[in-house]
Amino acid sequence: MLSWAISFLILALIAGLLGFTSVAGFSISAAKILFFVFLILLVVSLILGRRPVA
Repeated sequence: MLSWAISFLILALIAGLLGFTSVAGFSISAAKILFFVFLILLVVSLILGRRPVA
């Protein structure tokens, strides 16, 4: 789960960079969405921790 969160963070940073350099207007909104997905996945990963799967 943490690897997914890191992947979404990297995608959000790339989309944000493209958006702030005015390559595409869609990139800004995509960066916001991906950033919030990253935050949600990070919180879920921190809450669940490293519990063994039953």
